[in-house]
Amino acid sequence: MNPLHPKKLLHSKWTKVHVTNKLKHFSVTKVTFDEDGNVLECIIRAEINAEEFTINWRNLKDTQLWRQGWK
Repeated sequence: MNPLHPKKLLHSKWTKVHVTNKLKHFSVTKVTFDEDGNVLECIIRAEINAEEFTINWRNLKDTQLWRQGWK
């Protein structure tokens, strides 16, 4: 499991384990919190073409799907 705290998400870099459509390296570009500090929205951007996706930030903790940093 990748160690991850919601407040450290913004601008973090990630590598997708199973590459799809040549999209491998991503960075978190936007994180929206509610009044209680819970993550409402997490947007990642593919570095190769700047395409953006909304994801569940907890999926980034799964080492079967994501690796921290660009590998």
